[in-house]
Amino acid sequence: MQVRRMRAGLKGWGGVGAMAVVCALAMAFVLLLPTARSSGDGSTGTGGPGAATGTHAADTTCQGPEKQTLAPSGADGPTITAIKDRRGEKRKLIVGVDQNSYRWGYRDPNKADAELEGFDIDLVHRIAQEILGDPKAVQFKAIPTDQRIPAIQDGRVDMVVRTMTITCERAGKVAFSAPYFKTGQTVLAPKSSKITGYNDTLADKKVCTAAGSTAYLKLKKDRETGAIPSSVDISTTVPNQLDCLVRLQLGEADAVVNDGALAASQAAQDPTVALKSKAFTTEYYGVAMKKDADDLVRRVNQILVEYRTNGWQASYDTWLSATLGQDATASKPPAPQYLRTS
Repeated sequence: MQVRRMRAGLKGWGGVGAMAVVCALAMAFVLLLPTARSSGDGSTGTGGPGAATGTHAADTTCQGPEKQTLAPSGADGPTITAIKDRRGEKRKLIVGVDQNSYRWGYRDPNKADAELEGFDIDLVHRIAQEILGDPKAVQFKAIPTDQRIPAIQDGRVDMVVRTMTITCERAGKVAFSAPYFKTGQTVLAPKSSKITGYNDTLADKKVCTAAGSTAYLKLKKDRETGAIPSSVDISTTVPNQLDCLVRLQLGEADAVVNDGALAASQAAQDPTVALKSKAFTTEYYGVAMKKDADDLVRRVNQILVEYRTNGWQASYDTWLSATLGQDATASKPPAPQYLRTS
């Protein structure tokens, strides 16, 4: 049965097997790239000229972390100035992304150039256009799920645009933009599975999640509180979300808990699996940046103001409508709310 399921998974747009091979090769290539570290790499700054004063410290009560971001501003500050001062080929925005999340950030093995493309990649190009005047002025760095925050803190990237959920814990380590996408956790399992959702049918089942993901934290908490059976095995964690789909196909996991937007894309890659539940959480994706890069946060929020009305829907239609449906209402980010500043 596992063999048949794997074979079925290799049909369609190129097969997740082919995707996995391409991703493995691409990741090996990325690991050989020199780490972009330099003084004045755009990783510091406390706000641009003319920006309102205030701090980026999260509300201690942390009610709604997606609302704890700085107000938009088009002013340049130390962070943006440092990015613009990069010379020659280095004058690029350095962005951490995924390269194996189908329709979000991935390389299509059926295309000769296999350039990164997807919903997140569209947003990166828009940010580069607005800051550097060139949508292609980007150096992409493939970052595993569990390395998103370290990559920002270490200054390896200026920002991460990688289906990253805004949470209270993360907001204490990095700065987030206003939300650019709304989603929620869901369950992915083989169509033939008796698992019916995020409920007691997960008892004694192996559930795969990405290390450091909100899905893992949700499972851990709910197992401890009895919201799901204590026998749910959550020990299977992987660096990247796509790895869970491979584990599922190999029979090494019984189910995957993941953001619904990503899970729908994974189901599109393999016709033998399906979503087994509606979203049982509400989460928001944001662009993550270094904690003190206030001017960059403000600029990204300014870009998002325009992008929500001119760009977001077109990108959704291109990449996500096939997996999430033509009606984007459930995925549209809420009206942004910003921190009050003195």
